[in-house]
Amino acid sequence: MSDSEVSRDRLETIRDRIDDLDHRILALINERAGCALEVADIKRAAGEALNFSRPEREAQVLRALAQGNGGPLDSEAVTRVFREIISACLALEQPLSIAYLGPSGTFTEAAAYKHFGRSIDTRPLAAIDEVFREVAAGAAHFGVVPVENSTEGMVTHTLDVFVNSSLRICGEILLPVHQHLITREQELVDIHTVYSHQQSLAQCREWLDANLPNARRISVTSNGEAARRSAEELGTAAIGPRMAAEIYELDLLVERIEDEPDNTTRFLVIGDHDVPPSGDDKTSLLLSARNRPGALFHLIKPLSDHGIDMTRLESRPTRGRLWEYMFFVDIVGHADSDEVRPALEALKDEAALCRVLGSYPRAVS
Repeated sequence: MSDSEVSRDRLETIRDRIDDLDHRILALINERAGCALEVADIKRAAGEALNFSRPEREAQVLRALAQGNGGPLDSEAVTRVFREIISACLALEQPLSIAYLGPSGTFTEAAAYKHFGRSIDTRPLAAIDEVFREVAAGAAHFGVVPVENSTEGMVTHTLDVFVNSSLRICGEILLPVHQHLITREQELVDIHTVYSHQQSLAQCREWLDANLPNARRISVTSNGEAARRSAEELGTAAIGPRMAAEIYELDLLVERIEDEPDNTTRFLVIGDHDVPPSGDDKTSLLLSARNRPGALFHLIKPLSDHGIDMTRLESRPTRGRLWEYMFFVDIVGHADSDEVRPALEALKDEAALCRVLGSYPRAVS
């Protein structure tokens, strides 16, 4: 038997193994789906029909799979595959409705799919406060809004809306942001106008200066809106995600034009209920200090005294009160944990205002 015949026989054997594995995997997925339907029946009997999603449980499952992964698939790929399985099984219980900052084709939509999978009903909305209202009214189970970018900093409007909202943070999403120049044009010299969200324009400033120095840069409400305009206007381009190019049938003329290769945006998942501990959590707080010397020092001192790791501190002006500020603080740990609870009690004694915006699982990549 020739070497080529041996190779063909071996290849056919491997293909037969793959076919067998595929059928076994399918059977196991459907067995898992059957378990999900049983869970749905148990929850309905217990009166939990409106709360099928369990963010802490999903985070525990994905975290355990990533930690136990032996390859050759990397943990990110494993997480992505099982996120879709979880999403499809959850949809059998009750399809989730997710409101997000739209329109379609934005990074926020991509973040929603990364966190919840594709088996969801999405509701693109025009403004961040509209996303909050949709969830508060019960028209959506959860909302997804941007909160900070590694290059351009905080999305202050999201922070401001939290001040007057009773919604809680139920999760976070870290999305690597790759900006592409998308257009119907075939050459850079044919582009006289570039549309994009102001943060995307800022994230690509150096590239634009070097490659399209004479093109007008026009800020619009979203990258999806930028792609829509470019699809309708000759001589224009948009900066945005690959998804926007696919939706509006544009070409990726130049890929990955962001100035910082590790550019990442953090998004928050908002809902109307608290999330139990998952074992690896964060807590977000809204604080205001008493008016006295060393106010900020006294405000955060209880965290240090109790050994709590503070990962974020942002200030925002208090509306209607000149030179007074509110502080948004992220700490490691769950508000109900034995480590964090006493720190929060001490903090409430020290602060003029101390509100827990939510405890939630740390982002799973």
